[in-house]
Amino acid sequence: MAASVVVRVPCSTSNCGSGFDTLGLALNLYGRMRLSQRDDDRVVYAGTDPAFPGAAISMLKEVRQSFSQALGTDVPGFDFDIESEVPVARGLGSSVILRAGALGCLNDLAGSPLSRDRMVAMVTRIEGHPDNASAGILGGFTVARFCPQRQHYLGTQSFPVSRSLAFVVVAPGLEIITDESRKQLPEEIGFADVVDSLNGLAYLVAAFASGEYGNLGVYRVDRLHEPQRFKNIPQGREAIDAGIDAGALTGWLSGSGSSVLCVTHREKSVAVLQAMSLPFQEHGIPVDSYTLQADNSGLTVEK
Repeated sequence: MAASVVVRVPCSTSNCGSGFDTLGLALNLYGRMRLSQRDDDRVVYAGTDPAFPGAAISMLKEVRQSFSQALGTDVPGFDFDIESEVPVARGLGSSVILRAGALGCLNDLAGSPLSRDRMVAMVTRIEGHPDNASAGILGGFTVARFCPQRQHYLGTQSFPVSRSLAFVVVAPGLEIITDESRKQLPEEIGFADVVDSLNGLAYLVAAFASGEYGNLGVYRVDRLHEPQRFKNIPQGREAIDAGIDAGALTGWLSGSGSSVLCVTHREKSVAVLQAMSLPFQEHGIPVDSYTLQADNSGLTVEK
């Protein structure tokens, strides 16, 4: 067994509108996890950030425990470091980068006993939903089947996404904790709103699956979670609308936010980015912005 490994995991946008806990899409902004085995069972941060959160170490201990259970044997502890371009708690799958990165490293060090789909299932069990996990591990545009009542992952279908598309992301300086955001969602949604959202969801999936991306231009509806979540993200909805007015095909709230995203043809990405940034700038809200493409590879062992 090798003593050390580095794994790269792409960031991901999830939900993609009405695809709540179902849809994910990997993007080419990355986190890299370096992991080295120890002779004891400790999990130790070996990086240089003095403010590295202890909660992240607890998350990795949970990953090690899950991997041990999957293998039916005790797995040694490890030292780790992570370098990430992905902002934390902005709806771009930062927790999956941490968890899937560690799981990918452990799996490689053990001789790769787990398939990628098995890794998706394990990260889903820890996260509580499969959208970011499926995209971050498998890459591309993903449709995951998940039973929320039993917290049971059933599988994912993944489709490659053309590099002709650009994904313009604007992330205001506001951290959104997913678990807290979920508490604000309604217990009941009107039947007509559900039908409208399902119709849009099916059309969006068909557009990505067929590669007929021009059809994304008639998709812009979600009545399941975005109306509630936009209340906590000033100018979020206005930014998406501005991007569409500037030529984007469609847009959505990325995960639970605070990032907002528009899908556009590459030649229009500059204009879309400028338009999306303006509502935040006019209200003095600082943002990070990215013009990205799809990552169709997913989790990758680098060395």
